[in-house]
Amino acid sequence: MKITISVIKADVGSIGGHMAPSRQLIEKVRQHVTQKGAGLLIDHFISHTGDDIAILMTHTRGPGDSKVHKLAWDAFVSGTEEAKLQGLYGAGQDLLKDAFSGNVRGMGPEVAEIEFDERPNEPFLFFAADKTDPGAFNLPLYLAFCDVMNTPGLILSPKMSKGFRFLIMDVNYTEGDRIIELNAPEDMYDIAALLRDPERYVVESIWSRSTGEQAAAVATSRLHNIAGKYTGKDDPVMLIRTQMNFPATGEVLAPFAIGHFVAGGMRGSHHMPLMPVEQNSIVSYFDGPPVISCAGFCVQQGKLTEAVDAFAHPFWTTVRERISDKAIEFRRQGFVGPTMLPMNELEYTGVVEKLKELDTRFRIRKGEKVPAD
Repeated sequence: MKITISVIKADVGSIGGHMAPSRQLIEKVRQHVTQKGAGLLIDHFISHTGDDIAILMTHTRGPGDSKVHKLAWDAFVSGTEEAKLQGLYGAGQDLLKDAFSGNVRGMGPEVAEIEFDERPNEPFLFFAADKTDPGAFNLPLYLAFCDVMNTPGLILSPKMSKGFRFLIMDVNYTEGDRIIELNAPEDMYDIAALLRDPERYVVESIWSRSTGEQAAAVATSRLHNIAGKYTGKDDPVMLIRTQMNFPATGEVLAPFAIGHFVAGGMRGSHHMPLMPVEQNSIVSYFDGPPVISCAGFCVQQGKLTEAVDAFAHPFWTTVRERISDKAIEFRRQGFVGPTMLPMNELEYTGVVEKLKELDTRFRIRKGEKVPAD
């Protein structure tokens, strides 16, 4: 039986600024999905990462199904009403359109979906990030699916040795989906050349070249390209099938121990290290650091097992401590140089407007003496 896993995530209100949704808000979303999803969904799981609520759903209707997407959209609309009643910050922030139009893509919420014929054992990982954008997944995906130093399965597993096909999207192109398909290992240098620019080129999906099955699905929406202004960081989600013909769960998780620098943090305009956190964690330091949570599941005939919190192991406590030190040290440099995003990526435009005004005050010096102090 073909099963579809859909995850749709949005920020529709938060306590204390951009920290976490209220319990009542989460429960409102949960009640809507439970009541209205009966007969439509096989199973579902509700969680939050930072101030974003994620709705993970299993069904047999395929990716992009309008009824499944509308269920999630209406749940977030219902949650927005609750957020407004409570006076939560940023109520409805990620709902960029006034009315549902058949699919949540391009409407604000982040979405990742994957359809497959179930294996006898079907493990998968659900990642949710906050205070960063889809490019945050570029390096971990490259390491997990291309790098033998990270993933020994690429030489130990005969089917994995045939490599993977990367579908990469140019997310700065707004006229349509501008994509390229590249194969690892043959095109590894080309893949690296693109993924080194995570603000423009983003992995959308990865496919096994041995079986043709989809291994990974990533949300690729850039909110400032949709809204034309700052509306919050994109806060992507990702689904990865693991084991057998795909990288093992540990091979997928290992790259997140790096705490690599990603776009995000305060006002969506800085570089900060990505921190793996436990499920349902809040965001705090400097509106960050950018965080990533991971829930592991198995699914059988569309029914989910209980979630296993992948980053709750004591190992990740040590990682978090090191990333905290890394974040504090980087923040000491303030607004200067690589700690802040380049001008075309700043989510708040105040400094851009200031520079335009200052530019009119520059002049070309022609032979005047330099003024004395």
